Amino acid sequence: MQPLQNHLGQPIGETLENWHPAPRPSRVLTEGRFCRIEPIDVDRHSADLFAAFLTDKENRNWTYLPYGPFETEADFRTWMTDTCVGDDPLFHCVVDLATGKAVGVASYLRIEPAVGVIEVGHINFSPLVQRTRVATEAMYLMMRRVFNDLGYRRYEWKCDALNAPSRRAAERLGFQFEGVFRQATMYKTRNRDTAWYSIIDSEWPTLDRAFAAWLDEENFASDGQQKTKLGALIKRS
Repeated sequence: MQPLQNHLGQPIGETLENWHPAPRPSRVLTEGRFCRIEPIDVDRHSADLFAAFLTDKENRNWTYLPYGPFETEADFRTWMTDTCVGDDPLFHCVVDLATGKAVGVASYLRIEPAVGVIEVGHINFSPLVQRTRVATEAMYLMMRRVFNDLGYRRYEWKCDALNAPSRRAAERLGFQFEGVFRQATMYKTRNRDTAWYSIIDSEWPTLDRAFAAWLDEENFASDGQQKTKLGALIKRS
């Protein structure tokens, strides 16, 4: 991209004259070494997901989501039917290849093909998958598809500014903090200030290399413990 100036010599941005709108993400499977990302299917995934979310005994995962927790599987299925089968947000489940069970969800949303911007959200990883290679690979597979396969320019992560675990996760995964939108919305009868994070296409090659190195078997000891943290690999790449 080349910087442009107006007739007064003032900068007015970089040219995007060769930009073409990105395609919308379709309903396809993406499989890695530890997990598979599948478009959500209520009949196939609801029982696994409901059981996985029940392992969150204190319902902490639902604190910063605008819905849940759900008392019964029937209630959960109703929510899935009402919320998870559209094109935006486009919900996916994370299937642990070791068990064949769906253990979490995430979605693409606020999809803007014309300008190449897409967000990841509605992330709810059950305790069965938190802090595992499955969780990290799931996020990697979703962002790799956005940049490598679909050609988007910007990948966003937004969360409640009070949601410290989500903010730590974004930063660990290589998202850059951009600021807080005060009183951006409200949910569950309370205010939400929203923290914004993003990855842009020029940053992606470095992150891609770092994720590949982190997920490599050589980076893990026989007990499954990582040898080098993802953040260190990102700095090194």
